[in-house]
Amino acid sequence: MKDEILKHLYDIREAAMVIKSFVAGKGFDEYSKDELLRSGVERKFEIIGEALNRIRKKDPSVMNRIRDHRDIISFRNILIHGYDSIDDRIAWGIIQEDLDRLLEDISNLLP
Repeated sequence: MKDEILKHLYDIREAAMVIKSFVAGKGFDEYSKDELLRSGVERKFEIIGEALNRIRKKDPSVMNRIRDHRDIISFRNILIHGYDSIDDRIAWGIIQEDLDRLLEDISNLLP
């Protein structure tokens, strides 16, 4: 795998791990009331989505091994372009239900 793709995969893993550390021990109420926390989480999701988008452009075959990659990129687009319509429950649901699967897929791709 090309170094550029590996860099993006490492960036995704790092951003996902940081999201997990940001929300560790917190519940949805704390998340929804903490603008700084939400902003940090959303920024890391933007990084994940952009890294996946770059991988898709450079080596689309890698995307077949990342579940829900289209949804993740779409979420990134919503965060950036639809900032005024973000539902905190959706972001929280992604953290709770999907982030570990993404980490698993990325870990399987990394050496």
